[in-house]
Amino acid sequence: MRTLFHYPLCGFSRVVRFIMAEKHLDFELKYETPWNPSEELYNANVFGALPSLIDINGSAIFGTSAIREYLEELYPERNLLGSDYSNRAEARKIADWFAFIFFDDIYKPIICEKIIKRFSKNVDRTPAPSSIRIALSKLPVHLDYVTWLIDRRNWLAGRDFSIADIYGASFFSVLDYLGFISWNKYEVAKSWYVRIKSRPGFRGILNDNLPQLPPSEEYSNPDF
Repeated sequence: MRTLFHYPLCGFSRVVRFIMAEKHLDFELKYETPWNPSEELYNANVFGALPSLIDINGSAIFGTSAIREYLEELYPERNLLGSDYSNRAEARKIADWFAFIFFDDIYKPIICEKIIKRFSKNVDRTPAPSSIRIALSKLPVHLDYVTWLIDRRNWLAGRDFSIADIYGASFFSVLDYLGFISWNKYEVAKSWYVRIKSRPGFRGILNDNLPQLPPSEEYSNPDF
């Protein structure tokens, strides 16, 4: 059985979970916390980084991009990159938007304030609410970008569902879990996310529920 070391509210971990579910790959989840990696995780990779995958052939891969490319090459039957070079470039470009720009603008400061400062003993726990306000002030730009794309396409990168949608949904869903998105203000982006929430491959993510940090009321509702 494949083993994926993950943290439920890690956007990058969610990317890999979503990819594997879309490819219909069986795997078991191993819960980890990024701020306190286990010895088992360090044995899987010396950096103790998430996400980390141990495949059924014994291969150990860590890092979202590395795992993504590994799975795409090894299990190409369900193509998540696109049908030609132009589609693949567009899907990778949008995926990188979320992995770098969305991550820096919004995901990182919110996760730091709402999760890491709350649960990690190895950081300065002094609240910095202004960082959340600044992050949320940038959120409309990203929702407007999704709106612009979906106004012109079926999915974010074009006609077909791809890693662009997987990255976007994985990171947006963490904010959705924490209750930071008012989807009704962005009906086009919401229509895209409704379709994401209806996909069988996303069901496991919608079932996430941390006892010490429960999800927002509408998080698991596909018809929110």
